[in-house]
Amino acid sequence: MFHDLNVYMIGKLLLAALLGGAVGLERELRHKPAGLRTMMLIAIGSALYSIISYEAAGAFGGDHTRISAQIIPGIGFIGAGVVIRDRGSVTGITSAATIFVVASVGMAIGSGMPVTAIFTTLLLLTALVLFGMFEDRFGLHTRLMTFCVTTAQGSAMIEQVHKLVQDAGVHTQRWRTRREPGGLLVEFDAELTSIQERELLSKLESVHLHTEARPTLA
Repeated sequence: MFHDLNVYMIGKLLLAALLGGAVGLERELRHKPAGLRTMMLIAIGSALYSIISYEAAGAFGGDHTRISAQIIPGIGFIGAGVVIRDRGSVTGITSAATIFVVASVGMAIGSGMPVTAIFTTLLLLTALVLFGMFEDRFGLHTRLMTFCVTTAQGSAMIEQVHKLVQDAGVHTQRWRTRREPGGLLVEFDAELTSIQERELLSKLESVHLHTEARPTLA
């Protein structure tokens, strides 16, 4: 019986690793701060603490939920670590919410509710993948991007870049200009939707400006 009980617990932990890893892989592919290993560890840890809480209460007496109840404030601390506020923009809210849900998946597994955990994981992946694609497709979500524009035409081109950005209706931050071996490099940050990003890149490249865009680093 002791052997069967251990196998049952190991099965719970493996399921937690699998479901947490599935969510973590989606986060990893989207280059988010909490990726594969983080989500796996959160799910495994939440499941294990739930198992310990139940087993310890059964062996020594006490409240079955006392230990597992402390998972929630602990996860809140981890979630706060991925939320970044920089120059008036807040990023990482979705990752923090994902961590919160993955912890609940681990707790469900540890508490003996595998079907609920699996369904919740599928629901979470649907929200992250399908709704994420929907937001990108219709430009419902904004993100802070850094644009790098290189030109060999000198400082006169800076005014044209300013005009193109202004005509695109994009709010910009932190303009920076410096000379590079290939010419003049103009950098600026802009918070915009994916549709606005594509339109702005098209405008800049239409006047033969080499332009690159990347997520702004905090």
